[in-house]
Amino acid sequence: MDEIYLDNAATTRPLSEVINRVTEVMENDFGNPSSLHHRGAAAERHIQQTRKFLATLLEVKPGEIYFTSGGTESNNLALKGTALNYKNRGQHLITTQIEHPSVYNAFKSLEETGFKVTYLQPDSRGIISPQQLQKALKPETILVSIMYVNNELGSLEPVSKLAQTIKNYSRDIFFHVDAVQALGKIPLHPQQDNIDLLTVSAHKINGPQGVGALYMKNGMMIKPLLEGGGQERDLRSGTENTPGIAGFLPALKNIPKQVNGGSTDEQLASLKQFTIRQIQNTISRVQINTPQQSAPHIINISLPDIKGEVLVHALEEDDIYVSTGSACHSRQKINNRILKAINLSEKYLEGTIRISLSALNTKQEMEHTVHKIKEKIDYLHI
Repeated sequence: MDEIYLDNAATTRPLSEVINRVTEVMENDFGNPSSLHHRGAAAERHIQQTRKFLATLLEVKPGEIYFTSGGTESNNLALKGTALNYKNRGQHLITTQIEHPSVYNAFKSLEETGFKVTYLQPDSRGIISPQQLQKALKPETILVSIMYVNNELGSLEPVSKLAQTIKNYSRDIFFHVDAVQALGKIPLHPQQDNIDLLTVSAHKINGPQGVGALYMKNGMMIKPLLEGGGQERDLRSGTENTPGIAGFLPALKNIPKQVNGGSTDEQLASLKQFTIRQIQNTISRVQINTPQQSAPHIINISLPDIKGEVLVHALEEDDIYVSTGSACHSRQKINNRILKAINLSEKYLEGTIRISLSALNTKQEMEHTVHKIKEKIDYLHI
């Protein structure tokens, strides 16, 4: 069987139309979008087309969309920019123990400048309850950040209820949602759900790497992190990545239509459930860490008496690509912060792998993968 790529939560294979679009714009519309001549105007049109389509998808205004270099920059801009701009209102911030490193480490950095941060502890499913958030809110709270989909477990947070809890307490508290793993998998309605800031990224939906976007509700003012020429309406200076932003558009257009009409990507959810059944029926002593309330593309499993890293490389020998967790720290020899936060047993911590799916994967691939996982486990236990 050909290569089976199952690390889609880290990055996805770019669509052929994405590659063609990026190449076309690099060859033909290479002008600086800030330039006044026709080459600059042509480049600017590509940016505005993507901005308008993304705004329509999110049901917001085009002027509320700002392009960045990716999810990490969008998260840092949203969190640091908001905290620094509104610090006179208060210096208390709230997030969770299971955020992506670009959020978690941004809060750690803000703590070093004097902000007080409450880190909410999830339950064993990796989920934060509105009641838990309610208890953490204070008069001096100015910002809450909770991700929509956990990048390692796939846990789906009750974002709408969390937002309502915040706004019932105070309309002056801003709510940021890291939706990098949710875009294309879960319908996103930031305005309807009382979300003030929302982060997305192109390369998680078969688009190009190095392109992200931040939704920021009209009326907010946040402090820019980059000084320069004032691009993106003075919020994000630096010449825009026009080819990448243009390549984001066909990826957005490829998002399954059922996402808009239902609660999830039903085709992907079906493949996920099929894979989980295969794992449970084939592999003994396996623990499924991904909860039932989860996104349709992430399966996190643990096996005792085996190291996840060893299993990842063993599968790679057969051209099957999975991961041990977030690509942002999978190369580091550190204990998994997220798995520890859900109190995963020590015997399972090191034996954890993440299988993350895309619409390009098939049932045949998943059957073959599960068979190979069992084969490798049996061999490694010899």
